[in-house]
Amino acid sequence: MNSKLEGIKAVFLDLDGTIYLGGELIPGAIDFLDRCESNGVQRYFLSNNSSRSVSQYVTKLQNMNIPCSNEDVLLSTHDLLSWLRNEGVSRTWAIATSGMCEMMEAAGITTRDSDPEYVVLGYDTEINYEKISTASIHIHRGVPLVASHPDKVCPSPEGGLPDVGAYLAMLKVTTGKDPVHITGKPNPGMILHKIEELGYKPEECAMVGDRLYTDMEMAIRAGCVSVLVLSGEATLEDYAVWDGGKVNVVVDSVDELLR
Repeated sequence: MNSKLEGIKAVFLDLDGTIYLGGELIPGAIDFLDRCESNGVQRYFLSNNSSRSVSQYVTKLQNMNIPCSNEDVLLSTHDLLSWLRNEGVSRTWAIATSGMCEMMEAAGITTRDSDPEYVVLGYDTEINYEKISTASIHIHRGVPLVASHPDKVCPSPEGGLPDVGAYLAMLKVTTGKDPVHITGKPNPGMILHKIEELGYKPEECAMVGDRLYTDMEMAIRAGCVSVLVLSGEATLEDYAVWDGGKVNVVVDSVDELLR
C-alpha cells in the first residue's frame, strides 16, 4: 500500500493534528477531502477528544467549510456510552465538559450523582477543583474510575496540552488508583462496528492519524490500513523507536494522500 490508497473504500480520519491543528486547517486538508469525494471514498471523522459533543464537532467542521453530518462523527464518548450501557451504569460523577455531559445525560446517565457507580473522566477543558476533589473523594471511597481515552496530550500549534492521560496521572498520584477501563482508541471496536455496518472488510478501510499509540495501534489491531501523518504529535524519530508494529503508509500530511 502507498499514499494513493488504491482499493480503499472508506477512510477514518483523526481530527486534532490530522485535519486541523488548534483552530487552523492542515494545509491541503480540504483538497484531500474533495479527492475522497471524487474517488468515491467514504470519509468519517474519528476522535478521542471527548471535550465536545457530536453537534459541536459538526458545527466546528462546517465552520471550516467541511461538509459534515452527525453520522460522519465517531467519538470516544460513543465508545464510553456503549461500555457504560453494557455495564448497566446509570449514575456517575463526571470530570467532563458540558458537551460530554450533555451526551451522557441524553443517554440516561447522570453526571453529578452524589452516590455514583463510577467516576467518569473525559477530556475536560472546563476542569475545576470541585470536580477533581469530589472525584478523588469518591475514588477513595472505592468508586471505580473509567476514562474516555488514553491520550496524554492534545496537540496544538503551541505544543502539547494536558489531555486525559495527564489527568489520569494526577488522579493516580492523588488516590493511588488506576482506571478499571479506558475506552476510545486504540480499542478496535471503536472502528470495527462502523466497518461492519458499512459492509466492508477492515483491509478495505484506512485509519489516518497522527498518534502512534492510539490511531496506529487501533488500525493495526483492527486489521485496517494504517496511515501515519506527521502533521500532529508523532515524528519520524518517534516511529523509529515505536514497538507497536509496522505502519503501512507514512506521509507528512493528508495533502499527500489519494494523489
